[in-house]
Parts: sequence; C-alpha cells; structure tokens
Amino acid sequence: MSKDSQMRAAINQKLIEMGERERLKELLRAKLVECGWKDQLKAHCKENDQRKTLTHK
Repeated sequence: MSKDSQMRAAINQKLIEMGERERLKELLRAKLVECGWKDQLKAHCKENDQRKTLTHK
C-alpha cells in the first residue's frame, strides 16, 4: 500500500471514529443540492440517454 493510500485510510478511519464522515457527507450533499449540481447532472444524463436512443434507432 502506498503512503498516499495509507494516509487516506488513516484519515477515513479517524473520520468514522469521530462520527464526522457522515456529517461531512450530508453537508456536501446539501451544498450540491443548494447549488443545483444534482439537477444539472440529472438533466445531463437525460440528454445523453435521449442521444443514445436516437442514434440506436
């Protein structure tokens, strides 16, 4: 395991132990929703699906 991987694993473990990992995930999720990222991604996926459907007909 590389030093970078070890550091990530250690940080992740500490965040889990402290209960901060879930709090940070929820904060990030709320910020993404707030800025419209989720809706933009959903619209982008729909557009791609429609393009694929049209090209395979």
